[in-house]
Amino acid sequence: MLIEITGNPTAAAEIRGSAVYENIRGKVDFYDTYGGTIVAVEIYGLPEELEDKGSGFYGFHVHKGGSCTGNAKDFFADTGMHYDEENHAHPEHAGDLPVLLSNGGVIWAILYTGRFYPEDVIGRTIVLHKQADDFRSQPSGDSGEKIACGEIVEWKNDIERSVE
Repeated sequence: MLIEITGNPTAAAEIRGSAVYENIRGKVDFYDTYGGTIVAVEIYGLPEELEDKGSGFYGFHVHKGGSCTGNAKDFFADTGMHYDEENHAHPEHAGDLPVLLSNGGVIWAILYTGRFYPEDVIGRTIVLHKQADDFRSQPSGDSGEKIACGEIVEWKNDIERSVE
């Protein structure tokens, strides 16, 4: 599977923090592989106080909505609920992904999921939550506030691939 990530991803998302966490930046790439997707994650600028309070664990999900917009109460309200075409209960939504771990304000992870292909999530959003997902609470794992978001788009050669 790792051979897949030496090529170009099928889809990608540029991660930006909410107005409260505007230093959060990163990218998530989605690689098509046999039976599913390799998800490569790089996120920077996570505040030290969040790492201290939550032991550095963050919920991470693909959401149904296609826009990282919202309102004063929920900066990313338009992301909607977790992506799931078959109406499963949490944590069996197609968009339920493993909890991510931050170290010194940085998350770097590669994971595999057989729950979707990159083409399935183009036009959706990827969301980082303030707390770890407990994998029990309904409907979304009690992972708290949405602190960063990216809109998943088809990868093109002209997409700027830098993280500041």
